[in-house]
Amino acid sequence: MTVENAAELGFDPTRLSRLSDTLKSQIDSGYIHGAAMRVSRRGKIVVDFLDGYAEQATGRRLDSDSVFVTLSACKPFTAILVLGLVERGLLRLHNPVADIIPEFGKVGKETITLFHLLTHTAGMMSGAPSLSPEILGNIEKLVEALGNMPAECLPGERVSYSMLVAHSIMAAMCLRVDGRGRRYSQMLNDEIFEPLGMKDTSLGMRDDLAPRLCPVRGAAGTPAEAVDPFIQLVEHVMLAPGAEMPAGGAITSIGDLHRFAEMLRRGGEIDGVRLISPAMIRLAARNWIGDKPNLVWDPALSTRGWSRFPDNIGLGFRVRGTGIGPGPFGVLNSPGTFGHMGGGSTGFWIDPEHDLSYALLTTGLLEETHSLERSAMLSDLVMAALVD
Repeated sequence: MTVENAAELGFDPTRLSRLSDTLKSQIDSGYIHGAAMRVSRRGKIVVDFLDGYAEQATGRRLDSDSVFVTLSACKPFTAILVLGLVERGLLRLHNPVADIIPEFGKVGKETITLFHLLTHTAGMMSGAPSLSPEILGNIEKLVEALGNMPAECLPGERVSYSMLVAHSIMAAMCLRVDGRGRRYSQMLNDEIFEPLGMKDTSLGMRDDLAPRLCPVRGAAGTPAEAVDPFIQLVEHVMLAPGAEMPAGGAITSIGDLHRFAEMLRRGGEIDGVRLISPAMIRLAARNWIGDKPNLVWDPALSTRGWSRFPDNIGLGFRVRGTGIGPGPFGVLNSPGTFGHMGGGSTGFWIDPEHDLSYALLTTGLLEETHSLERSAMLSDLVMAALVD
């Protein structure tokens, strides 16, 4: 682990070392296989951690250019693309999705809006639909199939995290208003990754990244039933040749994910390239669901003994808020902290009040509730070391 400029950036170096000690302990014990973490304040890197395995079964170690499957940590890539199109007047948050995708406007979905999709209040299914991998990984075919399926509830009635389908619908909207003949992976590359210099990031598998890829595997002690669905989805859909799954099928490096977070911390600009305005980021980083719980967590309430809790969802992001409960941020992060996490393994956040950017990519998937707790604990270790 490299800790640079800790004291001058307001950190207690001794307290900050608890972060590396914890990650090393988790790797040494087999709780996880490996980890890459980058933390910066005011644009200066203070933590650059890399240790453990890219592939434990073969003994291949993590390198600084290793790439990871993001899972849901890539959802904000699509959110930023969508919100940029809103800024340009090509999409509107309040208009029905059916204005852009007419075949979608039936069987209870007529009033679903872009706002509903971004806030997980559209009534779209939370799990994976029973469709073939060829359809799940094809945006237009999936949207066509979804058009014939009813919504699970009235739009805006409840919050239920859409693990897979909402972001494919948003991707189809982007393609229809500004695709210009491109595939969605190319559109993301042209509008987000290339301008930001995210050279190790793609939606779906890219040939040059394959040798550096960390395969998705469960960590020791994690029940197979908790991670096998993720592994199957990654291997048979997300990484299938030509597949595009905007909700989780991106590949990235720790440097690229941290750079994306830094762009958000800086108000939508980095190195003279602006993707989005500060005003739009402020809008996106607000809690838009009030104190509604996210029904996706209901199974955890009994198995973990948790009380129902609000989830604080913005426009494509999770928001810290002021409550006490499980989540991807620590209890010490400021209320305006926002970001996203990916199933059992990945995540990033920005704490605007403290000028902090944080990115984490790990190997060895954890069960989801334990991943939430791990994310919160690591975030608190960062914040507890901040003394200025």
